[in-house]
Amino acid sequence: MPAVDDPRILVAALTRDDAAVYRTAADRAIVATVDFFTPIVDDAYAFGAIAAANALSDLYAMGATPVFALNLVAWPRSEEMLALLGETVRGGVDKVTEAGAFVVGGHSIDDNEPKFGMVAVGEAHPDRILTNDGARPGDRLVLTKPVGTGILSTALKREMITEQEMAPAIVSMTTLNAGAMKAVSQCRDGVHAATDVTGFGFAGHLHNLLSASGVGARICAGAVPLFEGAARLAAAGAVPGGTARNREAAERYVEWDEAVDESSRTLLCDAQTSGGLLIAVSPGQTDRLVASLEEQDVPVAAVVGEVMEGEAMIQVVPDRG
Repeated sequence: MPAVDDPRILVAALTRDDAAVYRTAADRAIVATVDFFTPIVDDAYAFGAIAAANALSDLYAMGATPVFALNLVAWPRSEEMLALLGETVRGGVDKVTEAGAFVVGGHSIDDNEPKFGMVAVGEAHPDRILTNDGARPGDRLVLTKPVGTGILSTALKREMITEQEMAPAIVSMTTLNAGAMKAVSQCRDGVHAATDVTGFGFAGHLHNLLSASGVGARICAGAVPLFEGAARLAAAGAVPGGTARNREAAERYVEWDEAVDESSRTLLCDAQTSGGLLIAVSPGQTDRLVASLEEQDVPVAAVVGEVMEGEAMIQVVPDRG
């Protein structure tokens, strides 16, 4: 992507942040992002809700309030599939409405493989934008959703688990990160950086944050929350292609303690959909942030590691001991 040299552009692609930010006034900025993907669950309504929550997540990771969204649709034109599209769109609209925003349009094309997502647009005060480039040595790293949706989705497609066993992950993926953002805003002076954990996996998105901030990190694999059954399924080979590519890429920037087992390594690289926020917070504000997250009833509020001085490498140890 080309560099953008304009004072109105506050965040662009070069820092690999979660959304673009454009200042429109001294006290107002537009925050915009886009995301879409193929179905990861069988239920069309849930697919639409997950896709919407996933797109909105980038806004929350930047500290922005959603304003409106536009549908992105690639879909087969058969009567049966168009009926499913109606349910998918309904799921997306309901989730955007839950966020206090509006779906105001979109675009569709004919495609043999269904895909759905959204352009999501929000707003924030320019001085309150939360980026991924402010992490400081000593900061604690806090995660707000369990990891393993990629593994579970692949296991569902291979009929290794049932929809019922997938249900906790679906609940997580359809949970907006609005509560996490609210908790962050209550501790804003102590929060230095944030990102959401999606397609590049926990390790990949953490590495983006570390690279932008010019620091490293130490992660306790045992402290990272996982969905029930995810480790077993990873060991059984239910690994999506995106996760495998993430795992290969991680060899460049992750130093694995030899005691970290292969399933844990895979899960830390698992390609997530609508994952949680990963937040860098000062040590003195960590307990306050965790308490605020718990008050907002986020899926989890787990302290998983800390930021360290040095190059953007991730040291992964089995536990805090």
